[in-house]
Amino acid sequence: MRTRAAVIRKPGTPWELTELELDEPRAGEVRIKFAASGMCHSDEHLRTGASIGRLPLVGGHEGAGVVEAVGPDVTRVKVGDHVVCSFIPACGTCRYCSTGRQNLCDQGAEMVTGRLSDGTFRFHDDSGEDLGGFCMLGTFSQRAVVSQASCVRIDDDIPFDVAALVGCGVPTGWGTAVYAAGVSAGDTVVIFGSGGVGINAVQGAAYAGARNLIVIDPVKFKRDKALEMGATHVFASAEEAHEAVVEMTWGQLADHAIVTVGELTAEVVSQATAMVGKGCQVTITSVGRTGEDHIRLAANGGVVGYQRRIQGHIFGMCNPLYDIPRLLSLYRQGRLKLDELITRRYSLDEINEGYQALDDGELIRGVIIHDS
Repeated sequence: MRTRAAVIRKPGTPWELTELELDEPRAGEVRIKFAASGMCHSDEHLRTGASIGRLPLVGGHEGAGVVEAVGPDVTRVKVGDHVVCSFIPACGTCRYCSTGRQNLCDQGAEMVTGRLSDGTFRFHDDSGEDLGGFCMLGTFSQRAVVSQASCVRIDDDIPFDVAALVGCGVPTGWGTAVYAAGVSAGDTVVIFGSGGVGINAVQGAAYAGARNLIVIDPVKFKRDKALEMGATHVFASAEEAHEAVVEMTWGQLADHAIVTVGELTAEVVSQATAMVGKGCQVTITSVGRTGEDHIRLAANGGVVGYQRRIQGHIFGMCNPLYDIPRLLSLYRQGRLKLDELITRRYSLDEINEGYQALDDGELIRGVIIHDS
C-alpha cells in the first residue's frame, strides 16, 4: 500500500514530502488511517539534529485515527475502532508495565529507531530503503503500521484533532505537575516555558490546587495563554519571577519549579533550582542537545544544603492505558481544555510552514489534518 508522509533524511534539512510503500500488519500489529497528528517540538529536535535518531525517519508521534486492518493475535483493538497512539508503547507485561510504570515500558527502547518489536520496519521508499516511524509510529503519514501496544481505544465522539494531543503533549505536561512534581493544594509552583507541554503543566498544577501558579516565558502570546489556562502570575524572565516569588512566599521560595522549555540548558536548571526553597523539588521535563551536560549545580548551597530534589521523568509519569482515557474524560467534563490548545491547523503539505511558526513562537500547538 502507498502512503504519503513527511520524512527526515538529513539533520538540518526541511521535512521532505514523499510517497512510501507500507507493509501489511504482522502479528500483534495494526494499520491506522490517521485523521490528525500533533506537531510536537520533539520531532523538530530530530530534524535540526538537537536529538539523534536513526535516519531516514517518518516523523510524528502524536496521532489519532481509525484502525483499518489488524494482524494475527491482536486483542487490544479491532477494525473500525477510533484510537489514540501513545508515543511510548505499553505492552502490559514487562517489569515496568506490570508495576504500574507504563511510561517506562521496555518496548520504548526503539523509539528513535522506529523498528517494531520484531526488529524490522514497515515503511520503505522506492529505492528499497527502510524507514522507521518516530516513536515506532510515524503519524506524519496518512497511514502507518504500529504495534497494538501503542494503541489506546477512544470513544467515537472525541474529535480527532484534540484526541491526537493526548498521545504525548497533554499527558506529559499534565502529568509533570500532578504525578512527577506531585503538586498539592496551596503550593507555589513556577513553570519555565508555556508551549505545548508547559501549558498543560499549567493545567495540571491548577487542577491539583496550586495557590500561586507562576509562568515564565519570553513570548507574550504564550504568557497570555497561560493566564487563560490557570496561571496566576506571568513573567518574561526568571529574574522578574524570582523577585515576585520571594515576596509572595515571605522569602521561603517556591514548592516546585517545573522546567518545560523548548530546549534545556544548564542556565535554566540553575535558575529553577534557585527558585525553590528548602526540601522542595525541581522537575525536569525538557530535553537538551545530545552530548551536552545540562545539570551543573553546587552541591553545598544548591542541592545538599537546602535538601532540594531534582526529578527527571518521561511522559509525565503517566500510564497511557489509564491516563489517556482519564484526560479525555476530564475534557468531556469541561475540566481540561484541549480545543483551546490548538492555535492552527495545517495540511501535511504545510508541515514546514507549521514548524517555522512553532519556532517563531506563534503556536501553542499546531495540528496536521490528514486528507480524508
